[in-house]
Amino acid sequence: MSKRIGLLQRIQSSLSARISLWTVLFAALVFSAALLVLGVRSRRAVREEAYKTASQVLDNTVYRVNDILESVELVADNMEWLIYKNLDNPDAMLEISHNVVQGNSFLNGCSISFEPYFYPQKGRYFSAYSNNNGRYVYTIQEGEEDYQYFYLNWYMLPKLLLQPVWTEPYSDQEIADEGKMSLEMTVSYCKPLIGNDGNFIGVLSLDVSLKWFSDMISDVKPYKDSYAFLIGRGGSYLVHPDPDKLFYETLFTPALVGEAPPEQIQLGKDMLDWKEGMYQFKEKGKAASYVFFKPLMHTGWSIAIVCPVYSIFGGFNRLRNVMLLNILIGLLLQFLVLYKVISKLLRPLKHLAGHAETIASGNFEVTLSPMDRTDEIGVLNRSFRYMQSSLITYIDELTQSTAKRERIEGELQIARDIQMGMVPRVFPAFPERRDIDMYADMFPAKEVGGDLYDYFIQDEKLYFCIGDVSGKGVPASLFMAVARNLFRVVAGQGMTPEEVARQINDTISRDNQQMMFITLFIGLIDLRSGSFHFCNCGHNPPIVLSRSGAAPHFLDCHPNVPVGVAQGFVFQGQCLENFRDTPLLMYTDGLTEAEDADHQLLGEDRVMEALSATPYTNAANTVLLLLDTVHAHVKDAEQSDDLTLLCINTL
Repeated sequence: MSKRIGLLQRIQSSLSARISLWTVLFAALVFSAALLVLGVRSRRAVREEAYKTASQVLDNTVYRVNDILESVELVADNMEWLIYKNLDNPDAMLEISHNVVQGNSFLNGCSISFEPYFYPQKGRYFSAYSNNNGRYVYTIQEGEEDYQYFYLNWYMLPKLLLQPVWTEPYSDQEIADEGKMSLEMTVSYCKPLIGNDGNFIGVLSLDVSLKWFSDMISDVKPYKDSYAFLIGRGGSYLVHPDPDKLFYETLFTPALVGEAPPEQIQLGKDMLDWKEGMYQFKEKGKAASYVFFKPLMHTGWSIAIVCPVYSIFGGFNRLRNVMLLNILIGLLLQFLVLYKVISKLLRPLKHLAGHAETIASGNFEVTLSPMDRTDEIGVLNRSFRYMQSSLITYIDELTQSTAKRERIEGELQIARDIQMGMVPRVFPAFPERRDIDMYADMFPAKEVGGDLYDYFIQDEKLYFCIGDVSGKGVPASLFMAVARNLFRVVAGQGMTPEEVARQINDTISRDNQQMMFITLFIGLIDLRSGSFHFCNCGHNPPIVLSRSGAAPHFLDCHPNVPVGVAQGFVFQGQCLENFRDTPLLMYTDGLTEAEDADHQLLGEDRVMEALSATPYTNAANTVLLLLDTVHAHVKDAEQSDDLTLLCINTL
């Protein structure tokens, strides 16, 4: 050990170290230049081969998926004439549906669904539905009060557009063994049926299980640790190896919290624009990757293959490391041979090493003496000076970026304060009145959120609403602000809730390029007559409470679509004549979907148990009771969704 220390001391203090290191440095520069040229060319060749390989795999996958999609569309085109030929025979629809599913193994189901009372002898509902569970093909006539198929997206979209559409994946019922129902994620090709008079009469829907796409895409692995994913028209993940991302996250989710590089944002835009190509970027906390992407026919979906850089260049990197090791060994041997010959030429390095040690200890202001030498020692001296300057610049930039980040966080807090200031926060809401008891509270999951509520009195009528924008964060908060202002303006004109919903829907849908929507519950209570007019636009139905101790129950609401889905939708309102002293609790899904650390939802049953166990006394106590229930359930878990509560009782 002492001999080793003595050798190191001699290297640091003798001229031999200087000359030996000079020679080794020169050789290292030569080898580095050669290795750099070889590395650049080799990496280019490996990258081109990777692009070719990934593109071929992607093309083959897209071809396989498109082949199925084309087959589904071809089946729909070929069976359409058979439906029209037997249009006067509803029982023939059951046979057609069964034969189509039985004859096409790639189909998960087929439904031939008609408008209410199209076949008077069959009643209000008639939908010939067949399903293949893998062993049998079952055929039933679906449709009942609990499953009003003509209000579902796969039926409404072709009806509104009057053209065939591929739906986004949705959870629909399938027939399992022994005729029992189960749920499966499904995509459907839906084609409108037009009668002889030119009017819409129903929808032909062919279903393909999303699991089929998932299994096919998940097998795409051109390289080790590579994977593929599929996104829908709105950017949501439809297929992804991380199940937590499915249907709840998009390519733009990291951008909302400032964790996405510009290339990832542009990738998302290009995939939504149905382009194809390749990007390289590095996500926060992950290895750099190449992403190859291409659209799928007709559906508006796009598929991508993610190949980590380390898996593409793994063999190249191993070869490079072997070469570097050999070079280092050769340089070491060279140093040992020259050490005794040129021992007196390297003494100045000791002085330079001392300055370097001072800089390494954190004293960046130490002055390095400039050298006029043009050899490697001079280069080394200038490199240390440049390193010193770069470190000082880096620390300054780091200080500035830290201050910038703190400023952004402060601006987000201001945005939160502005958003919270847009909704009424002072209670009692109308202190001069004794016939209104109401209380509300709102808790965004992030700095800003997409929930909203509002109320005001005009002409002895209490107008109020509660809503939930699709998504979270800054985009949802901006959408929320627009919706809240529209409610104020439109409701202030004295319109009924369904007219307010129609006006807001037409305004928002007009330029809704991001395909965002809002679930809304709009109410109007006439304080003189006690009548209650309301319109539910895809929102959670409110809970009706009672002072007498009667069990709480959900308000029976007509299922309108959310606001922002499509222009021209006619919303249906409802009215209850005597609604005095009937407490009404409205909420967003952040209540029932509050998650604990194990991702268990609070659920409607626990909410009802809490309300049943504590009789209603006033609006504030009811809201605070539910907040305590949520806190007791989630405990220390992070809030997963925006939460808003609004309780109203008119006396």
